Amino acid sequence: MSRFQQGQIWLVNFDPSFGHEYKKVRPALIIQNNKYIEDSSLLTVIPISSQTTKLAELDILLNKDSKNRLITDSLIKTIQISSFDKRRFIKLVGTINEETMKKVMNNIQIFLEYKRYKSQGA
Repeated sequence: MSRFQQGQIWLVNFDPSFGHEYKKVRPALIIQNNKYIEDSSLLTVIPISSQTTKLAELDILLNKDSKNRLITDSLIKTIQISSFDKRRFIKLVGTINEETMKKVMNNIQIFLEYKRYKSQGA
């Protein structure tokens, strides 16, 4: 079994980054399905921000608790999905509960929803 699992929060080195990408070492939530973690050198994550005053659509408030072991209440920044090499992962911080993971996956689905549109001539 891999030491990485969906729903875990890890400290991840986001540098180098460009433009509006998240920077520095910060917590991130692993969203990748466990089935694909073992055979990949990359992990797909969402950054977590302590800047709760910058709540945007699809962000999820994550209150600090003994399970997630965050230092402060934070935001899961759903639309900032990224994949990183496993070597960028520094330390396991904690995990989120099943209810929060369901919210995350629902918001990802909303963000990535694909709808077919008929062309005007059709």
